[in-house]
Amino acid sequence: MESPISQILTKFQIEKLNEMQETCIQAAQEEQEIMLLSNTGSGKTLAFLIPLWQRFSQPAFQTEAMVIAPTRELAVQIEAVFKQMGTGYKVTVCYGGHKREIEENNLIEAPKLIIGTPGRIADHIRRGSIQTDTIQALVLDEFDKSLEMGYTEEIRFIMESLSSVQHKLYASATQAIEIPDYAQLKNPKILNFVKEEVHDWEKIIYQYTRSEETEKAEDLFRLLCEIGNRSTVVFCNHKETVERIHTFLRKEGLTCVYYHGSMEQRDRDAAIQRFKNGSAAFLITTDIASRGLDIPNIRFVIHYQMPHTSEVFNHRNGRTARMDASGTIICMLSGDAGFRDFVNMEIEPHIIPEQVSLPEKPKWVTLYFPHGKKNKVNKIDIVGFLTKVGQLDKEDIGLIEVKDFHAFAAVRRSKSNELVYKIKDGTIKGKKAKAEVQK
Repeated sequence: MESPISQILTKFQIEKLNEMQETCIQAAQEEQEIMLLSNTGSGKTLAFLIPLWQRFSQPAFQTEAMVIAPTRELAVQIEAVFKQMGTGYKVTVCYGGHKREIEENNLIEAPKLIIGTPGRIADHIRRGSIQTDTIQALVLDEFDKSLEMGYTEEIRFIMESLSSVQHKLYASATQAIEIPDYAQLKNPKILNFVKEEVHDWEKIIYQYTRSEETEKAEDLFRLLCEIGNRSTVVFCNHKETVERIHTFLRKEGLTCVYYHGSMEQRDRDAAIQRFKNGSAAFLITTDIASRGLDIPNIRFVIHYQMPHTSEVFNHRNGRTARMDASGTIICMLSGDAGFRDFVNMEIEPHIIPEQVSLPEKPKWVTLYFPHGKKNKVNKIDIVGFLTKVGQLDKEDIGLIEVKDFHAFAAVRRSKSNELVYKIKDGTIKGKKAKAEVQK
């Protein structure tokens, strides 16, 4: 008979835990304070969720653990991993960008595990929606990122509110992490599994361009036209720059999306889905997209503005050349900005052509549906709707993603205009579909 952990691994189609996960789970049985340092994508989420689950006890509706993450996307990913574990325990995820009342209703019957972002968790504690006296275990995932994003006061308040916590685990993908005094760590067990990024130069290419600041946006436009419809992330240092560059590129005729931490949740979801499903080849973003997003097959990373630290530089670059694929890093330099502090090698200049042509429009567009898992709508329902009501063939339907309260489906651009007309009065699970094309 399979052990409980083996049953969980079977659900993830994993044969066995890796060394980091085994060490963390064992340490959690012996230590009250743990600092887990391990690279992005190494399996930290399971490493800290399994020990939390192992500590859960009765009664059923009593919150015993909390996980804090710096971004909504990471919080939702952690929730998805916990649900896939199939423990049978209730979990609630809390984050800004959607109605707080929905979460308050979910918190009435206390979940075993609460996952959320610092701001929303602190808000629920102040309002009394979260009962803190029974919470005995706390995980802060990507703790350094939370501090970088300005959540210091919220985390301080949360820490001071959790008077019954006996077990703490702080996780990070970098060794360059300073723990403030209010974190109340006395003598943590440090588990350091951070491995230096090893680049295969046959798969990763570094290049740079030089531009006058006044010409930089135009140079980026011509560079993206040269790249064509190949998946590209463009990093900027500030959300104002992200929106300005996105507006400029759209006016020039490029199909692109933007993404930063101040957007509403639906807009963030839509941007990421359009990028993932091929409806837009170019994602203009802040460093919030450098970690916590699972987007495969990114071919180019462009540093429109160089970051301030080598850690951020490496996290940005980690978006490409994954799973043995190749990738190209392009640094757009102006003024005194350089890359010598980050890259200790000779880098070839990239000469952007003067004359370029707009790439063709992506072959996919994205449909938005205002119905999701909480409305009992799933991927099969959407495929059935698009094939029966929309009269699409299966090959005309691309990636489908169903969230709690909305869903996205990629459909072939050549069929989209006729499709919208066909489905305008259609229903899914007895509800009017109200599907609309994301632009």
